[in-house]
Amino acid sequence: MSLEERLARIEGTVEQMDKRLNHLETETRDLREELRDLRSDLNNRFLWLLGVQISMWITIILAILFK
Repeated sequence: MSLEERLARIEGTVEQMDKRLNHLETETRDLREELRDLRSDLNNRFLWLLGVQISMWITIILAILFK
């Protein structure tokens, strides 16, 4: 195997590695975006849950006080 063939083979391998790394970077970016969306959704649902609980507590306390 000549030096040029070896060099061509190494270049091909490096190109494949570059493509794989680019794919991994894209997948990581997409995953981070999905996690950001999920975190935002969970935060929104938590605020709704907190609001419902506080209103229930107020209702129960008022019912006890005005009984």
